[in-house]
Amino acid sequence: MKKELNSEMVKEYGSNAGASIVGIAASKDFDFAPDGFKPTDVMEECVSVIVLGSPLPQEAILNDPIGFIDIRNELSTKMTDVAKKVAKQIKSDGYRSHAISGMGGKMVDGMTHGHISLKHAAELAGLGVISKNYLLTNPHYGNILWFSAVLTDADLTPDERSQYSMICNDCNICVDACPSKALGGDFSSFQKKGCAGTMFKNVDGKWEIICFQCRKVCPFRFGEHMRC
Repeated sequence: MKKELNSEMVKEYGSNAGASIVGIAASKDFDFAPDGFKPTDVMEECVSVIVLGSPLPQEAILNDPIGFIDIRNELSTKMTDVAKKVAKQIKSDGYRSHAISGMGGKMVDGMTHGHISLKHAAELAGLGVISKNYLLTNPHYGNILWFSAVLTDADLTPDERSQYSMICNDCNICVDACPSKALGGDFSSFQKKGCAGTMFKNVDGKWEIICFQCRKVCPFRFGEHMRC
């Protein structure tokens, strides 16, 4: 028997599981996604997408990038576990659910792409906006959030999309700071391959992130200057 489920209950599931913020998007709003990367491509019956986020420690951004990948992987594992807990709870309520990991996905042209774009899902779920550095920027946490998600056939009320003004405006600090010139100054010109070629390096047999300038130089990186 299905339990009556609403958005507030699901958000409480996420908070209890360890997420710092939770938002809900409608699966039908992912029409922009390429074929194979829509929520319904992962779970055909998907109606709602529950997006779960938690921030990286600020020290991880302020310190040397070497070692950042371990912190990122640890948070990604945590957020994957959070999604699994939420998915399990929703399933026990009588609904279909599918946890989306905080990292990993499909290989396309030698690049890893998530099963769905979590940053776009977070934007649709009202958790922030994608800024010029192609990172999801939230008013409280800035651009240091890491996400996972849960797909479900439960018909939940989606959150309104965020309408923050004056996030980037004429600011091009991240665009100018990018050593690979992967940022073009607008929201649709991100060059993922160029970014990856500069961001990663094999250090003593281990792949490390050696550049996150776009995240580090952003005035909104910790959300302290963001305003609606």
